[in-house]
Amino acid sequence: MAEDFEEKRRYFRVNDKINLLLRVVDESKVSQRSHVSMDVLSSCSLSAALEVLNQEAAAVSSRLERRDPEVLEYLKIIDNKINLIASALNPREEAFSEHDMHEVSLSAAGVAFTNEIALPVGTLLELRMLLTSCLAVIVAFARVMQCKDISQDNAAFPFVISAEYINMNEEDRELLIKHVIKKQMQQLRDKNAN
Repeated sequence: MAEDFEEKRRYFRVNDKINLLLRVVDESKVSQRSHVSMDVLSSCSLSAALEVLNQEAAAVSSRLERRDPEVLEYLKIIDNKINLIASALNPREEAFSEHDMHEVSLSAAGVAFTNEIALPVGTLLELRMLLTSCLAVIVAFARVMQCKDISQDNAAFPFVISAEYINMNEEDRELLIKHVIKKQMQQLRDKNAN
């Protein structure tokens, strides 16, 4: 048990807002390896991918506006062109939507997220996580380790679910580690810029 705790603490953890889809699965499904789709468009629509990029761009636009407002204006025009092209392509229905955004505490060992319903400890989940830093979708299996009621603080998502990944391959874990480190660096830059 102490070794498991140490293993979990080996990884950095970051608070993030990501697209997260989850569903309850049975034990037979969990015996399969988790997998990652490096092509985000095979897992979600073009408009969802563009929305993720827009969120990342919004994080740096305020700094760019202070330094060079004309460059920011030019980039907004290019962004509008891209959005027009995307709408003309009429992509298939989205797998991820704004409703799927969750506040999470993310690491390479597990994830904690807010949820609308309680999930019993031991419940097995299939998680689909859209990582904004690399526009990859990781499909991971996880076991609920804790379910905490936070309804006094958050009526919309009254439960915090803590889940530990199961049977994750090293490629997916490395991708998560890179995402967490990149997110931490971005948060430090944002903090220092203010």
